[in-house]
Amino acid sequence: MTTSHQPEHDVTSTVDAEVAVSDQAVVDDDAVDQTDDTAAEAATDGASAGRAPTRPTAPADLEKEGEIAADYLEDLLDIADLDGDIDMDVERDRALVSVVGGDLDHLVGRNGTVLEALQELVRLAVLTQTGQRSRLMLDIGGYRAGRRAVLTELGTATAETVRATGERVRLEPMSPFERKIVHDAVAAAGLTSESEGEEPQRRVVVLPA
Repeated sequence: MTTSHQPEHDVTSTVDAEVAVSDQAVVDDDAVDQTDDTAAEAATDGASAGRAPTRPTAPADLEKEGEIAADYLEDLLDIADLDGDIDMDVERDRALVSVVGGDLDHLVGRNGTVLEALQELVRLAVLTQTGQRSRLMLDIGGYRAGRRAVLTELGTATAETVRATGERVRLEPMSPFERKIVHDAVAAAGLTSESEGEEPQRRVVVLPA
């Protein structure tokens, strides 16, 4: 979908207003970066199990999730008068949806905060129509792809620093998606890491060998 209008609405306000209603309904299940994160998520999942059955993994089901997300995002782009094309894909057990083209900064927000909120709203749209929780991943303007490259480099460089100094390093607070990338990079460099703190101030700590 592509439009040529200029923005007439503050999409950040729109997303923030909607997420205030939905943030208790959908759990961010990207928190698989470390055992403690996973355990906390599992406890939350258990509390909502009666409302939302196990997420689907069949390709056809994941493609359906992508279609629902695309419809939701098309409506949002119309409301915000933003240009953008929507791409859909399936990777392993997750639907991937990307919005590309045009000036999409309004849909990303500072440090990706609007993107994270919008992803939860898209997952809620899937839950509403299918009755099943979704692990759908949303990217806008290539933000996540670019962030992945930056964080991989950060994790690798931090591991080298910790190995050289023998001292642990605490990184800035990150989202579960971002922590997972850093944990993977640190592990690939041969060191270990853990998460500490509470959301949204939860952060990665890289440990010496």
